[in-house]
Amino acid sequence: MDELIARHKKEQRDLVATITSLKKQASKKTRKAVNSKCTAMQEDLDARQRKEIRELNGEAHEEEENTEITPEQLLATLSVEDQMPASATDNGITSEQTSAPPAKKRNRAKEKLAKRQAQIDAIKAEAREEAANSVDYRAIEQESMTKLLDSQGLTLHEIKPDGHCLFSSIQDQLRLRRNLELSVSELRKAASDYIRAHSDDFVPYLFDEATMQLRDVNSYTEELENTAMWGSDMELLAFSKVYDCPIKVFMAGNAPIVFNEEGAGETLYVAYFKHSYGLGEHYNSCR
Repeated sequence: MDELIARHKKEQRDLVATITSLKKQASKKTRKAVNSKCTAMQEDLDARQRKEIRELNGEAHEEEENTEITPEQLLATLSVEDQMPASATDNGITSEQTSAPPAKKRNRAKEKLAKRQAQIDAIKAEAREEAANSVDYRAIEQESMTKLLDSQGLTLHEIKPDGHCLFSSIQDQLRLRRNLELSVSELRKAASDYIRAHSDDFVPYLFDEATMQLRDVNSYTEELENTAMWGSDMELLAFSKVYDCPIKVFMAGNAPIVFNEEGAGETLYVAYFKHSYGLGEHYNSCR
């Protein structure tokens, strides 16, 4: 417990330093978003630490179960017992020569193996029940998206699911609605240039969960421009500004999100999927 408490104190100190750094970097325009992010980080850390303390307090109750020998050890023990003869000599004296038969010993190995098997059977039964009652999120998402697009007079145009899917969706929309022929590389460069030129507008998007720090805008845009890094809200906002048009993003079960609603150009439409593709989050174009 002392070690856990010490680690928790260090995590709290580190988070205070991170939050202080983030707030110092925030401008008047981004202060509200940064403060919200800092509050969420503090709440997440507090919740995790409370959970770890509860789990630690429950370890003593499970100690006895953890000392059980493994199924492989139990099977080896049973194998040796099965190969032993029914009677054995002890210094030349057979069991018939003893005055009374020995009491039958309790086979603890078999008992533990049976208990272990019962636990495995219970886990399998629970897994079967969960599978039977599991929700097909993919089917729900696709059905909801179809109805949503139908209500808007739109149909889905499938985009290859890869790191370029957002950019390929915008490429399709610009070709369809603005008669612009642009490559994915050109679109990545356009977004990168805008983000670099208006970096203050993108501070809330630059927070890196892995390092708990704000990413350098130049390193971020370099990766965006020169790799297959996935695009997200940050790039959608940039495109809506670059091409001065609203971009409406449809999501199953949620109201559409519109970037740059005041844009003068024709609206571009894309659909966001969370459960329908093996690689995870995905964007398609809407025609």
